[in-house]
Parts: sequence; structure tokens; C-alpha cells
Amino acid sequence: MDNLFLYKIMILYMLDRVDIYTLTNSEILDFILSHGYTNSFNIHESLSELIDKDFISVNMIRDTAHYQITSQGEEALFYFENRLPISIKKDILEFFEQEKINLKNESQIYADYVYNDNQEYTVECIIKERKDVLFDLKLDVPTKSMAINICDNWRAKSAEIYSYIMDQLDSPDGSEPSHSA
Repeated sequence: MDNLFLYKIMILYMLDRVDIYTLTNSEILDFILSHGYTNSFNIHESLSELIDKDFISVNMIRDTAHYQITSQGEEALFYFENRLPISIKKDILEFFEQEKINLKNESQIYADYVYNDNQEYTVECIIKERKDVLFDLKLDVPTKSMAINICDNWRAKSAEIYSYIMDQLDSPDGSEPSHSA
């Protein structure tokens, strides 16, 4: 079996096993390199070919590539998963077990910013649960440093902000909701 084919199946299997969540380039590299399966050149070549064939999609979030399997990738994996050795599948699942919290959180709560046509920065703060977007907040801010600060603080404060906004919007007259037990 061609080694690049094996690496592509490994990547598809990894992306399929994180359910609807994404994996970053560094997470894929960390796993494959730490287990000594191949070098980073072969991984990047495999990723590029998977993207070219529309087996995976890539989304850039704050200069970090996040990969997700597509329906075409799922179909390819269905036909070729049996060629992936059980020992590699076990290594992948053990890696996910050890890194589960980091992988899940990385994709559920994120923020990014772009420079817009008004010479400001649009910051987008998102909370996702599985494939559903629970909360999507877009703000225009005047400076890049402010946009970066908002993005950096979003993960730590997102639950509190989401809860506050839901409480405010759910109260009947817009007043402070009562928190009686």
C-alpha cells in the first residue's frame, strides 16, 4: 500500500472520529509525528491532496488551519477504512481519549477578526454545539489590539456572557431576572 494513501486514510479517520469537530494542523502533526508514522512533509502533502479532492475542508481561524471531513471524505473512508491497521486506529482513539477536552473545546468556542471596509475590525465570537451555532456575536471595533483582546478573552468569558445575555433576553419585561431556587 502506498504510504501517502495510508497517511490520507489516517487523517480522514482522525477527522471522522472527532465527530463534527475540527482538528488543527498542529493536532494532526502532533499525533502523527509523535507516533513516528512519517514526517511533516508527507503530512502536508497528504493534507493538500485531501483538500484538492474535496475530502476535507479547511477553515482559517486566527491564522490557524482547522480541518473537517466532508461528505466525500466520509464516503472515501467508508470504502478504505478497512486498509487502516487496527493498531493505528487504536493509537488514534487513545490520542483522542487523552486530548478529548482540548480537541472539543478548540472547535466549540472560538473567535476571529477581519479588517472591514469601514477601516475597522469586525470580531466574530461563536459558540457551537455539535453542528449547531448556539451563539454568534459580531462586533465592529476601532483597533486591531481591541479585536485581539476580545478574541483572546472570548474563551474564558463566553459562558458568562452567553448566560447573561440569555437571562436578559428571557426576562419578561427586560428587567433583571430573578434567580430564586
